[in-house]
Order: sequence, then structure tokens, then C-alpha cells
Amino acid sequence: MLFFAVTRVARAALTIILVITFAFVVLRISGDPAISIMGENASPEAMAAFRRDWGLDSPIWIQYLRYFIAIFHGEFGQSMRGGGPALQLVLSRVPATLALTLPALILKVGIGIPAGVYAALHRDSPVDRTVMTAAVAGFTIPSFILGLGLVQIFAIQMRWLPTGGSDGWANIILPVLTLGMGGAAVLARFVRSATLEVLGQHYVRTASAKGVPWSSVVSRHALPNAAIPTITIVGFMVGNLIAGSVVVESVFSWPGIGNLLVVSVASRDLAVVQCILLFVAVTMVVSNLTVEFLYGLLDPRLSNAMSAREKQS
Repeated sequence: MLFFAVTRVARAALTIILVITFAFVVLRISGDPAISIMGENASPEAMAAFRRDWGLDSPIWIQYLRYFIAIFHGEFGQSMRGGGPALQLVLSRVPATLALTLPALILKVGIGIPAGVYAALHRDSPVDRTVMTAAVAGFTIPSFILGLGLVQIFAIQMRWLPTGGSDGWANIILPVLTLGMGGAAVLARFVRSATLEVLGQHYVRTASAKGVPWSSVVSRHALPNAAIPTITIVGFMVGNLIAGSVVVESVFSWPGIGNLLVVSVASRDLAVVQCILLFVAVTMVVSNLTVEFLYGLLDPRLSNAMSAREKQS
């Protein structure tokens, strides 16, 4: 288990470093922040002074080394546009993003898992076909198309809900539905497949042949084993909460991290963009690590394989 933990943590650290490096290089070769922030009409002297003040006149490898060292000292840079600490600006948007993503996650799990299990237990029935048709539709429709469609129906035509903003509880309904429905569709399809696979195993058929009530077969044998692979997709959804909110927050003008990322990329606010990407990377890596450790606890076969590998090493 120790070998497994060390290798996974090392891999996670390497992933974060690669994300930092990729974001740093791409942001600097894709455009000049001085032009975006000061405008094309600024004088060459003002442009040069801006680049000098922000360290952009140094070679890129020196800029990267300075940035990497600063991160280890807990310094994530200053916003070029606002002037304040980039980390403080990003953290100030976290509550707004969580106000969307956490209800959306509850919606995904609360609808996706029961729908997938019910469809699997009633395979090839009209209910199964209806659930899978809805799941395919929810999976294939892009989130911005879904969001605009919900706005058209509930905000413009019916006038039940506002089109965007964050003025009250009503503003949160459409963004949460947009984030949650697509994830619920993915989860329903995955849970259905996992449940059907478990229901086809020999031990399930044996338990049923011995006269064990079908409800006990499902609750004691099928669902616990189907839950193990389901953890993977749920863990991925948890890690992808912030990244998945970028489009939705832009569509509904929600003042969260996703909206801040779009604005910061457009204005070439390098420190803020780097801080957000680092925040998203850490969230996804921690989520994946948690899933892998839960796998080791829930699946004895994986725990035994880890122990055998540790002894060989």
C-alpha cells in the first residue's frame, strides 16, 4: 500500500508541474499582455516600461524559473489588470462557483444513479428505452446549447426565471440545471452498463438460483459491486466541477471562477489565468487520488495486487 501511495502522489505532483509548465509557456507565446492591457495605441516606451515592470522582458526560461520558485513560497503573482494578489482574486470567486457546482453534483448523482439502476433492472422495457434516449440526448447536447435552450423556454417564453446574473435564488436554477443534466445523463448510462455487467456475473445468477429474494440479490450483491466502478465517474465529475463551469458561468453571467477565467484570458491577465489553471489541476488531481485510494479500500483484489507489487519491489 505504501508503494502504491508514493507512486500515485509522485504521479500527481508531476501532473501538476506539467500543467503549470504548459499553461506558463502557452500563455506567453500566444500573445503580448502589454498590447491587451495598454492598447495598441500605447507608445513603445510605455510598452517597454510595462514589460519591464512585470518581468516580461526577460527570457522565458528565466520568467518560468522565477514563477516556479515563487509558487513554492506561496506567491502566485499579481493581477495585471486589478493590481491585487491573483490568489486572493481567485479565492473570492470560489463561493459563487461552489454555489452552482455542489447543487449540480447533487443533481447528477440524485438523478443519474437511480435512473441508471432502474433502467438496468428493467432492461429493454419502455422505461429503459426512455431513460437511455434521454441520457443520449443529455450527453450529446453541448452545455452552452442546453443553457441557451433553457433560457429560451423558461426565461424568455414563460418568463418564470431570470436570464442570468446572481441577484437571488432564482438566478441559480437554470445554471444548476444546465450543469447537472448533462452529468446525470453520463452517470445514468455508466451506472446502467455497470449494473448490467454485474447482474450477468455467475455469483449473481447463483444467488438467484438458490432462491435468494431478488431484492436481496440486487441490494447485497449487484449494487455494491456496481458501485465500485461508479466511483470513478463520480470522482471525475467532482474533479471536473470547476472546469465544467466555465461555459455555463459565461452563458448566465455568473460571477464565479469560470467567468473570471474567460475575462482573464481575454485580457491576458497572466497571473490570474495561471492561478485558476493551477487551482483546477489540483482539484482534479486530488479527486483522482481520492478515487484511487477508495478503489484500494473497496476492492480487495486491488489491495492484494498492491501488496504483492510492494513485496516484489
